[in-house]
Amino acid sequence: MAETGYVYNHDVLGLHRRINRFIEEVSKSTSSGGSQVNAHDQERLFTYIQAIRGYHDWLIGQPLLDLPETHPRKWQLQENPAVPEIENESAIDVVNMLELARDELVNGQSARNASGLTKFDSARLMAVIDKTDKFLSDYIAIVTPLDLPESSPMKEATPPGRTGV
Repeated sequence: MAETGYVYNHDVLGLHRRINRFIEEVSKSTSSGGSQVNAHDQERLFTYIQAIRGYHDWLIGQPLLDLPETHPRKWQLQENPAVPEIENESAIDVVNMLELARDELVNGQSARNASGLTKFDSARLMAVIDKTDKFLSDYIAIVTPLDLPESSPMKEATPPGRTGV
């Protein structure tokens, strides 16, 4: 298991950073406060999935780096985003899947390498991303919105995203 808060692999660091950003986007999306995942948030989720897939494919296509003078180097991971209570079950499911992908990577064998992904870590990541993609196309796009007049709202509204700099 990787030391908490660090990895040795700059490629895992890049995936961690991207996945965390997408977790924050989904958890604070407009759709997080109700039963519907609106068309705009579905399109955004699609692009997040494609971005992870694209980054994975790009890094798998790169040469394995020989870094004898700079490895092992600890790369500090950014803090994982605090996920607010979310009303939307589909958004919760997506966040959970993205968290699994992220956590498997930072605790996998690849986190100890200088770069790249082992075939096992690559397969685990892509299985979760494929499942998330299928969840969007085969579930979210088909069953939402739901009419839940007796059980909604269950939680306070999700807080807004970051404002200003």
